[in-house]
Amino acid sequence: MIATPQPQAMTAQDYLTWETQQELRYEFVDGTVFAMTGGTLPHNDIAINLLSSLRPTIRPQGCRINIADVKVNVSPSIYRYPDLVVSCDERDQTTLNAIHHPKLIVEVLSPGTEALDRGEKFKEYRTLPSLEEYVLISSTDISVEIYRRGEGRLWLYSAYQSEDTIRLESVGFELAIGLLYEGVFFEG
Repeated sequence: MIATPQPQAMTAQDYLTWETQQELRYEFVDGTVFAMTGGTLPHNDIAINLLSSLRPTIRPQGCRINIADVKVNVSPSIYRYPDLVVSCDERDQTTLNAIHHPKLIVEVLSPGTEALDRGEKFKEYRTLPSLEEYVLISSTDISVEIYRRGEGRLWLYSAYQSEDTIRLESVGFELAIGLLYEGVFFEG
């Protein structure tokens, strides 16, 4: 999804109240709101394929899985909308406006969001003590990258290609990359 800045500056509480009255979703970063625009069909298909495959593993673990329309409270002044988020923290089971303790965050990369997802968002997400894995999935070719929390501030990197099976250690899940991209067509 592409974020477009809006001219208003507001507090986090003002944002939370204001956004509930909006037709679009808005991310919030340090007083500035950014409208979230729609993604492509491959972007949507990939997110749905992952959700459909992952949900049967997640729910029996007592975890919550959400897609696209659920924001993550990264800090008191930052709210982001990842493409998919999993929280296994009891405190997030009954939350109403945002996930606060994500275990797994997934972003499906689009040409307009890739730099933000790889850069600023990952920098922000790394500050969440509960986050164990950050997954980047390409929507323009078959490629998945996973960052896993290591010791201290170390993040371990794994890259996956078309014949691989991705492994999400944080939730004990494996999926053939072919299933993740099932029914997904690329330009060209």
